Amino acid sequence: MFPERDKKNRDWVIRVGLASCGVAAGGREVYDALSTKLRQKGLNAELKQTGCMGMCYNEVLVEVSSPGGGRVFYRHVTPESVDRMVEEHLIGGQPVTEWVIPDEEIDNLLAKQKRIVLRNCGIIDPESIDDYLAADGYKALEKILRSMSPQEVIDEVTNSGLRGRGGAGFPTGVKWSFARNSPSSQKYIICNADEGDPGAFMDRSVLESDPHSVLEGMLIAGYAIGASEGYIYARAEYPLAIRRLEIALAQAEERGFIGKSILGCNFDFDVRIRQGAGAFVCGEETALMMSIEGRRGMPRSRPPFPAQSGLWGKPTNINNVETLANLPWIILHGADVYNKYGTDKSKGTKVFALAGKVAHGGLVEVPMGITLKEIVFDIGGGTSSGLEFKAIQIGGPSGGVIPASLADTPLDYDSVTKTGAIMGSGGLIVMDETACVVDAAKFFLNFTQNESCGKCTFCRIGTLRMLEILQRISDGEGKEGDLELLEELAESIKRASLCGLGQTAPNPVLTTIRYFRDEYEAHIYEKRCPAKKCRALISYEIMPEKCPGCGLCAKYCPTGAITGERKKPYIIDKEKCIHCGLCMSVCRLGAISVQSGGRDE
Repeated sequence: MFPERDKKNRDWVIRVGLASCGVAAGGREVYDALSTKLRQKGLNAELKQTGCMGMCYNEVLVEVSSPGGGRVFYRHVTPESVDRMVEEHLIGGQPVTEWVIPDEEIDNLLAKQKRIVLRNCGIIDPESIDDYLAADGYKALEKILRSMSPQEVIDEVTNSGLRGRGGAGFPTGVKWSFARNSPSSQKYIICNADEGDPGAFMDRSVLESDPHSVLEGMLIAGYAIGASEGYIYARAEYPLAIRRLEIALAQAEERGFIGKSILGCNFDFDVRIRQGAGAFVCGEETALMMSIEGRRGMPRSRPPFPAQSGLWGKPTNINNVETLANLPWIILHGADVYNKYGTDKSKGTKVFALAGKVAHGGLVEVPMGITLKEIVFDIGGGTSSGLEFKAIQIGGPSGGVIPASLADTPLDYDSVTKTGAIMGSGGLIVMDETACVVDAAKFFLNFTQNESCGKCTFCRIGTLRMLEILQRISDGEGKEGDLELLEELAESIKRASLCGLGQTAPNPVLTTIRYFRDEYEAHIYEKRCPAKKCRALISYEIMPEKCPGCGLCAKYCPTGAITGERKKPYIIDKEKCIHCGLCMSVCRLGAISVQSGGRDE
């Protein structure tokens, strides 16, 4: 994760994680406080901003490297922590041990990771091209321009086994060869940075932490297929990523890595940034191209495929952020080194965003083929609640839910597909035993239904009908035949939809019915939610033996459903109760219980 650095004649180096995760936690204030303190003390220390270190659950993160080469990582740093950190560590020479992340925790996080895409994340200053150059930046570009033909570049990428990391997993080299062989005087490379899956932040973190690696990947792809122009399509909700891309683009142009006669060779390549308005469907490549062209983002029929007729009718190659960030490493280290990682059909590494009920949420990069159990428990530290691991949502709203019983499933394209889910771009949302799968399926289907462009009747109307059935089930109004109707609608939508959004939208419903049919049946036939999540199927009761009659619950009840006398047990009027759960959250004595189906579980 963090390579060894020169240990001789070094001053103090302090790195503050300032990706979105760090900024949101107060990283800029910590950075400013450190800057002020170091200046006041006149210390010979270099203060640097960096991107995402991966350990998002520990933000704000500060790395302190001593002149002798030792380093420690401080977690949950605040501006108020700075004085003591500087006085005791930088001046006194003794780290503040209670704030330091233990070596064992870092070792557990890194033991099963292999950082290729994330090789510079959390290490270099993302706004410094000199930092990128010091980390072998643009050497891969120089190598291909000086010593490789376009076909040799395509062959190297093909031999590496790299498959597209945007979700479909199509072999990258094969995809390039289609565009390379399409005759045209004008071709385009597009970087798909329209990451829209709930709980996914892989591409955003790479763009915020190492934007030059993506630009270099685009240059390599452009040279390989014969393109002279590239577009980065990034959603406007990523302002920090876009700002750092703009800085990197200006720096690369100034240094001659982008523009005319790059590095003195017969290769011209320009890059433009286009901001998307946040339409999930624009992650689909044909809709994305329509958006760049200034039209409404809607998928079109294929063929022709983008490699033959893409942006403005010209041959176009589209790769996502992670795919492009792999390329400089593959060119420098070789296909044979890259394909040593992973499985026979899924080579290399994959970046995952760990979120949900997981102890160590953040960004990880692991060899393909690692199991779900290893990611959740060995790297993720298990559930954050300490409760039983129930399932994991993979691949975003178009992915699927894999149960704990299949936790030994290898994370590669073929194995995940066999479960009924898809790898997707790499979002992993961990669920513990408090998660209701009906509620989860409803959440993801509601997302895709809202994001449907409306072009296909089955996607537009079919997902709405499915959502209505799910809502009835969670409202306690499910009936015989609902599950069979959901499955029938799902299969019809998958077959009849034009693009990947509609074709995969039913996956969360199908996988939850497949693996948790008993939970659906409990909602429908027993009118209860086993996870105690669905409001219509639960109730709240005050336990007299635990209630001291303090009245706090009654004070916060929005409907006046709780009544009683001081110092005597209170009661809840179930007719007035709206099942908001506020009373339970404010009760400090655990005197309120939630019941499912009329029975306390």
